[in-house]
Amino acid sequence: MDLNADFKQRVVVHSDQLDWVASPMPGVDRRMLDRIGGEVARATTIVRYAPNSKFSAHTHTGGEEFIVLEGVFQDEHGDFPAGTYVRNPPTSSHTPGSDAGCTIFVKLWQFDMEDRSQFHVDTNGDGYVEASDGITRLPLHRDAYEDVCVEMWHAGTSVPLEAPDGLEILVLEGGFIEGGETFAAQSWLRLPKGSESLAVSGENGAKV
Repeated sequence: MDLNADFKQRVVVHSDQLDWVASPMPGVDRRMLDRIGGEVARATTIVRYAPNSKFSAHTHTGGEEFIVLEGVFQDEHGDFPAGTYVRNPPTSSHTPGSDAGCTIFVKLWQFDMEDRSQFHVDTNGDGYVEASDGITRLPLHRDAYEDVCVEMWHAGTSVPLEAPDGLEILVLEGGFIEGGETFAAQSWLRLPKGSESLAVSGENGAKV
């Protein structure tokens, strides 16, 4: 399956407007943002676990990273409430699920295949640093393949979006306007390599 598979194109998905699609596991539904492959795929997805649902045990051959958007995600490594960023590197395994139900934003198969660093970060905590006027940033992970962070944009901030290596943005809270389009919570923007754009955060600011 190929979905938004041309990384040379700008892509916008307002995920709250998509229907949920059932996964092979009962109680686990998905909204697919991009995908190259079948059940084993390079993919960007919003996944919803119904209460008391779980996926079967599996190994992430190509790595997995996700942020919990709602509820509490659980596996044998712990309980991860909303706002937790989790990084499971290639060869890691787990049995994911949720007693109370949860929603996560997850990316698969974009790792350095030699990466073995497994960790999680509470993005609701301290550690944000001023990046520029009106913007604070919490670094999460950086290597030759990725630069991952959470940013807080104050209300009405103009944010240059420079993408020499490509750029993806998911709105966690608040919203912004870019390219004449309004982005709200769980809207997703992917810009191709070499592109430049400008976002302006809304009256309530934005967490992305």
